[in-house]
Amino acid sequence: MGKVSKFSWPKVIVRKWLNIPGGTDEFHSDYAINGKIDERRKSCSDEDHYVYVPEDFSEGWLMEAAGGIKPTLALETPPVTDSLNLRMFVGTWNVGGKSPHRGLNIRDWLRSPSPADIYVLGFQEIVPLNAGNVLGAEDNSPAAQWLSLIRQALNTNPSDLELAQCYNSMSPTSLQLEQQASVKPRVSFPDLLSMEDEIGKEDFKRLISSSLSEEGSSSPTCMSISPKQQRFCLAASKQMVGLFLCVWVRADLYQHISNLKVSCVGRGIMGYLGNKGSISISMTLHQTTFCFVCTHLTSGEKEGDEIRRNSDVAEILKRTRFSHTLRDRKQRLPPQTIFDHDKIIWLGDLNYRLAAGCADTYELLKKNDWQKLLEKDQLRIEQRAGRVFKGWEEGTIYFAPTYKYLADSDDYAVQTSNPKEKRRFPAWCDRILWKGEGLKQMWYSRGESRFSDHRPVYSLFSVQVNLGKYPMSIARSCPPTLSKLTACVAKVQAEELLLISRAQSCLNNTTSKF
Repeated sequence: MGKVSKFSWPKVIVRKWLNIPGGTDEFHSDYAINGKIDERRKSCSDEDHYVYVPEDFSEGWLMEAAGGIKPTLALETPPVTDSLNLRMFVGTWNVGGKSPHRGLNIRDWLRSPSPADIYVLGFQEIVPLNAGNVLGAEDNSPAAQWLSLIRQALNTNPSDLELAQCYNSMSPTSLQLEQQASVKPRVSFPDLLSMEDEIGKEDFKRLISSSLSEEGSSSPTCMSISPKQQRFCLAASKQMVGLFLCVWVRADLYQHISNLKVSCVGRGIMGYLGNKGSISISMTLHQTTFCFVCTHLTSGEKEGDEIRRNSDVAEILKRTRFSHTLRDRKQRLPPQTIFDHDKIIWLGDLNYRLAAGCADTYELLKKNDWQKLLEKDQLRIEQRAGRVFKGWEEGTIYFAPTYKYLADSDDYAVQTSNPKEKRRFPAWCDRILWKGEGLKQMWYSRGESRFSDHRPVYSLFSVQVNLGKYPMSIARSCPPTLSKLTACVAKVQAEELLLISRAQSCLNNTTSKF
């Protein structure tokens, strides 16, 4: 992936200025959806793909997916009525228009008190928000670099990274490392006890062990427990100028995911261009619908700018739409709007600042009195007044403001003596909110990377998923090797019905290979 030739810019600019949709319904994935790879339909002769036809073809739909030919096309699965408890990691980071370098460590950001089953990662400003990127062709190369870093971080065993640190302190026969979790802030004992029911006994034991080791020593802890490393694959990713959202799932979960859709809303120049706005990904896991909304709202710390941010939120909620062309009659109608979903996560650089006219802001900052400063937080003020995010939830903030830092420094920009540097008062610009039952936040914190003028923020959720009465019978699997993965471009108009004659031809061709 990379920049489109500048010879195509006139067409791109015209489409953007006239708000003509072009590719906004496409996303990247490790999986083939309806057989569309590299923007083409796979034929029956294409290798490593197969066609799955439900028995009741008139009410079902045809799906093509990666993973090889399955000898059995129809398997009866007993109805399931239970629920499933999963853990979901949500992270947001404004990276200031900088592309990641190979040595960038994002593992510390992706660590959490308990291993996650789903990772939802949103970025803002993955490219500079200049005229060329906003009006011209999209630069996809930074997104590919971020995906590569994330894939490596999620699929590398933590013990491989820290094995050398334990080598000198333990015998070679017992070199096994406990997965570490950077717990910030430190958990109190009552809080630990309250988390036992949420994260399970094994994870609770590991959390207790890591907390105790933090009290007694700052060195890595080596144990004989070596949890099986789960393999994560990209369910969907989407870029709009500088906004980038990706969803990663444990490989064994993907067979239960359906109705992957994306929707983009531009709120930048003229209220339509993509230098500000949102990317939303909709998906169904078993019988529970999720919507992840990654946003970059209007910037500015002048009085009245918060009203423009409120307007951005309202327009995103109004204009976000997920198109569906077909549904299984046994399934409920897939969500079309954000509020149609069972569980909604809103993440991103919301850009809400501290209320203007607070003379003691700098003094409170020097005292690290975050709770007093949060009383001046525009998002909380606007939310309490019912002007934005009415009925949404956000966890208690115990961490320092995430914006604006000097380059490669732990000092805020307001502390600079450089006249060329913009003096911005610190603020909690980067936030994670949620709405829906069966969602419980277990953690809300920030990372400490100096990569940009923002600090990354992350949250860990306990998620209750309804397994439903009719399990999904979609034959999909993770590609066999990570090294040979190719990005799949999947149209949002999934689940389209193929001609019965073509389906029969494909079935005949596949069965003849055995």
